[in-house]
Amino acid sequence: MSDLAQQIRELAQRARVAAATVALAPSEVKDRALSAMADALLAARAAILAANAVDVAAGERAGLSAAMLDRLRLDERRVQAMADAVRGVASLPDPVGRVQREWAHANGVRFAKVSVPIGVIGIIYESRPNVTSDAAALCLKAGNAVILRGGSESFASNQAIAHALAAGLAAAGLPAEAVQLIPSTEREAVKQLCGLTGLVDLVIPRGGRSLIEAVVAHARVPVIKHYDGICALYVDAAADLAMAEQIALNAKCQRPGVCNAIETLLLHRAIAPRFLAGAGRALLERGVQLRGDAETLALLGGAQPPRVVAANAEDFRTEFLELILAVKVAGSAGEAIAHIAAHGSHHSDAIVTDDAAVAEKFLNAVDSAVVYWNASTRFTDGGEMGFGAEIGISTDRLHARGPMGLEELTTYKYVARGIGQVR
Repeated sequence: MSDLAQQIRELAQRARVAAATVALAPSEVKDRALSAMADALLAARAAILAANAVDVAAGERAGLSAAMLDRLRLDERRVQAMADAVRGVASLPDPVGRVQREWAHANGVRFAKVSVPIGVIGIIYESRPNVTSDAAALCLKAGNAVILRGGSESFASNQAIAHALAAGLAAAGLPAEAVQLIPSTEREAVKQLCGLTGLVDLVIPRGGRSLIEAVVAHARVPVIKHYDGICALYVDAAADLAMAEQIALNAKCQRPGVCNAIETLLLHRAIAPRFLAGAGRALLERGVQLRGDAETLALLGGAQPPRVVAANAEDFRTEFLELILAVKVAGSAGEAIAHIAAHGSHHSDAIVTDDAAVAEKFLNAVDSAVVYWNASTRFTDGGEMGFGAEIGISTDRLHARGPMGLEELTTYKYVARGIGQVR
């Protein structure tokens, strides 16, 4: 066994021991630990920002895009937001021990379906250092131990954050090993973590396609994937175009480097000329590059490099994570739905229309984790949907889908109580 493999196995063994303690910790103990973790983040603010400056400088030298640098960069406000998010998790209801259902057998045996922790969860992620604190807080509140493996671009930041979180845990009397960061950026570390059957109960990868495919290829433990956010907005023939423009600008421009930003704009042929004359120009003014099909280019007056260019087939299945938008004209809602099925990632898709029948057809037919009618895809977020902080957005169907909050970080068991009944 290699030194790295042995190191990760020992880390997982420590996590398994810690998980047994955390699983039985009362709500007030976990909440006290979360408060201490938030305090520790603020106390370590200078060290966290110094480490982040190292990561950002390295990212700039490596040529990371502006959107990726934005995901990576921390400042005083963002560190405060991280601490606030940890405190926010403490304020959420404890999912552990929640009775989902109760019933009785004819002979008097009483059954209950009860939420319990999953155990040891491995989370593999890229870019955003705040995932370190969000994931740690959520896993702890749900009674789990967590093993974190962040991206190489945020390695120094993640180390500083994880160190602070572990200090907070220890100060509150819970095992620091309940939150551990793999101290390596080697891809081999991912392979080793995913193969630890009997020690790791679940792996959650969130990031680019290559990362997730690597996890799936090597996994011997269950995986819940947080795949690309190839989100689409379809503007129907019966749309309120002013509303559609505001939704498009918000969904693309507010924060283009996140998974719930739209990457594809589908326009019904009947409204495409008017929409592009208004909203298309507004998108261009915001710095968005439009990659259009032939019909879109004709409506925009032909190619106008660099802001208007011809789209290729791959553009409609790409998560750009920057101010780029693939635009296509569709002949019907059915055609738009078919396009989303063929090119989307089952993350978040939206329709703008005043036709309730068309909207219901779209909501029922589009097989994505979250589907919207007359609202921005940017609401696919644990906080916005009322779950508090989140691990990420699952594009799987089992066992969790959409924003993964506390409830999705538990499983369940059946508890039976009797007075001597036999079958």
